[in-house]
Amino acid sequence: MDKNQFSTPLSLRNIQISDTFWKNEMELVRKEVIPYQWEALNDRVEGVAPSYCMRNFKIAGKMNKEKGRLGAAYVEPKYTFRGFESLPEDPDHLEDKFYGFVFQDTDFSKWIEAVGYSLTQHPDAELEKLADSAIDIVCEAQQEDGYLDTYYIINGKDMIFSNLRDHHELYCFGHLAEGAAAYYQATGKDKLLKAAERFADYIDSYFGPEDGKCKGYPGHEIAEMALVRLYEVTGKQKYLDLSAFFVEERGKKPYYFDKEEHPDVVDKSPEGIRYAYNQAHLPVREQKEAVGHAVRAVYLYSGMADVARLKNDDSLYEACERLWDNIVNQKMYITGGIGGTHIGEAFSFPYDLPNDTAYAETCASIGLVFFARRMLEMKPDAKYADVMERALYNGILSGMALDGKSFFYVNPLEVNPEACHKDERKFHVKPVRQKWFGCACCPPNIARLLSSIGSYAYTENDDTLFVHLYIGSTLTKKIGDREADINITSQFPWNGDVQIKVRAKDTGFKLALRIPGWCDNYQLADEESYEITQKNGYLYLSKAWTEEDVVDISFPMRARLMVCSAAVRENIGKAALMRGPVVYCLEEKDNGKNLHLLSVKPDTTFTVMEEQIAGTTIRKIQLNGSRMAAEDTPCNGLYSPLGTETREDVTLTYIPYYAWANRGENEMQVWTSVLQ
Repeated sequence: MDKNQFSTPLSLRNIQISDTFWKNEMELVRKEVIPYQWEALNDRVEGVAPSYCMRNFKIAGKMNKEKGRLGAAYVEPKYTFRGFESLPEDPDHLEDKFYGFVFQDTDFSKWIEAVGYSLTQHPDAELEKLADSAIDIVCEAQQEDGYLDTYYIINGKDMIFSNLRDHHELYCFGHLAEGAAAYYQATGKDKLLKAAERFADYIDSYFGPEDGKCKGYPGHEIAEMALVRLYEVTGKQKYLDLSAFFVEERGKKPYYFDKEEHPDVVDKSPEGIRYAYNQAHLPVREQKEAVGHAVRAVYLYSGMADVARLKNDDSLYEACERLWDNIVNQKMYITGGIGGTHIGEAFSFPYDLPNDTAYAETCASIGLVFFARRMLEMKPDAKYADVMERALYNGILSGMALDGKSFFYVNPLEVNPEACHKDERKFHVKPVRQKWFGCACCPPNIARLLSSIGSYAYTENDDTLFVHLYIGSTLTKKIGDREADINITSQFPWNGDVQIKVRAKDTGFKLALRIPGWCDNYQLADEESYEITQKNGYLYLSKAWTEEDVVDISFPMRARLMVCSAAVRENIGKAALMRGPVVYCLEEKDNGKNLHLLSVKPDTTFTVMEEQIAGTTIRKIQLNGSRMAAEDTPCNGLYSPLGTETREDVTLTYIPYYAWANRGENEMQVWTSVLQ
C-alpha cells in the first residue's frame, strides 16, 4: 500500500447536498422513513410486525431502577434460551420480559444513526429533542459495568457472551457505536457516545490476546467497523487494537464456536472446514472466496479494510483485494446485488446468479458500498467507485419505493407474481414492497446510508478532493490553514454533464475526478488550462486557481445492451439494458404479460423519454423487439418442432430497475432474450 494515496471521507458538516436526484431521496428518508421508523420502534404501526425495541429498553431501564431500590435482595432473572419471543395471546398485556429478535436493539441504533446524518443536512430541533429523549431511555438501560444489551439484561447476565455465534451482542454493540458516533458528530452531544464507549470498554476488558481474556469474535460482524469508528472519533488506541484482534482471531483452529459448545475441544480439524456461513472457516488472510451470509461477509471485509489502512498492513489489504475481485468478477449481479441464494441469505458458488430466485438483500448491497469506500480510502481506483455507483443507483434504491413508504428485503432480477405466491422456492421473493419487517434491517440501513451519502461521494487527503460520485453539492475543503470552496452541479443519472465551480486561489488545491467505467470518452472543456494526470480511472486536475474557476466536464451517456459472462448459465443468449449507471428492466405494466416471450433486436435504436411513475420523473427507454405468440389452447401440445413458432414486432419499453413495482403487482425482468 502507498500511504500517499490514502484519503478519508469529507466531514458531512462540510457538505451540503443540493443534488436534484439524491436530495429527493434524502428528503424521503427525513420526511417519511425516519418518522415511520420511530413509530415502528414503538409498535405503533397497524398491521406491521411489532419491533418491541424501545419497550425492551424501557423494561431494562425499569429493572435497573428496581435493582437500585432492592439492593442485595435483588436476584437477576435466570437466563433461558430465546432466539425470538413471539407475541402473547393478548398483545395489550405484555409481561415484563424481552420480546423480539436477539438483535432487536439495533432498530434504535440504526434509527439514531440516520437521525444524526439527517441533522447535518437539515437541522430540526423537534427531531433532535425526540432523539435526545430516546437516548435517555437507552442509557437508563445500561448496567453499572457498561454492559448494554437488553436481551441479556432482561433475561439474565449470567450467560453474556456465551453464544457469540448466534446471539448478536457484539453486533448490537457495533450498531450502537455507529449510531452514537454519528449523533455526536452531528450535534456535539456525547451522552450516547459515552454509553457506547463504556460498553466498548467492557468488551475490551473481556476479549483480547492477553492471558485470561476470551478469544472469541462476533458471529455477525460489524463490531470491527464500529470499533474503528470509535477509535477515529475518540483517538483511543485500544478500540483499534480490539478491532484488529477480532479480525485476526477469526477462523483460527480449534474453532472458537466449537469451544463455546465444547470448552475442552483441542482437535485442530475434527470435521474439516466449517463456519463458512460466518466467514470463520479460515483465518482472514487465507480467505480467497466470498462465502456465507452476504451481509456478514461485506461487513467483515469492510472492517478488514479499515484495519489494513490504519495498521498499514499490506497482507491484510491483499486479502481484501482478493475478496473484492471474487465478489465483483464472479458473484455480483449487474444491479450491484450480492447473495445469490436465499438459503442462508448467502453467496452461492462462482457464477451462480439466478435471476428469479436471487436473494440480493438490500443490506448486502449497502455493505458492498461500505467495502467499496474503504477500499477507495486506501487506493483511489475507479473500479471501486464504479461498483459503489452501480449498487447505489440500482440494487439499493430498488429496496425503497418511490414514495419512501414501503421496502424490499430481497431484490430479484426477474419476477412472476404467480410463482411468488405458489412456488415455495420463491416465497422469499415479494412482487410488491412491504410496509416493514419484523427483522427490520433493510429500511433503516437505507435510511442511514442515504442520509450520509456525501461521505461516499467525496474523500480527501491533504491537498486533493476525490470526486467518486457526481452528486450536486456545496463543499468546503481545508488545505493547511486555507480553505477551498467547491460547488458541484450534476445532472446524473440522466445526463452526464457536470459543472464544478472552484474557489481555491493560492491553495495548491487538486481535483481528482472519476472517469466512470461506462463512459467511452469524457469531454473536458478548456483542457489545455490544467495540469492533468490520469491514473487508475481518475483525472487529476491542478492549476493556478483564480478567485473562481469553472470546470466543465461531460460523460456522454448512451444506452447499451449488456451481455453476461458465458460462465453465468442463466443469462446465455440474453441481454440487459443500461444507460449511464442505471440498469433498466421490463415491466408488465408497459409490455403486457408473459415477459419471457419477448426478445430484443441486437441492431435496435434507442429512444429516451421522460415519464412519471408514482409522481417521480424517470427516463424510460424504448427499443425494437419481438414477441413470440403464445397459444392459449392445450390442444396444440406441449412440444412442437423448432421453427413453427410465430413472432410479431413490438416496441419494448424499459424503466429504471429501481423504479419497478411502484405501479402495483406485475411481472418484471432485467435479462431478455436476444433475437437471433
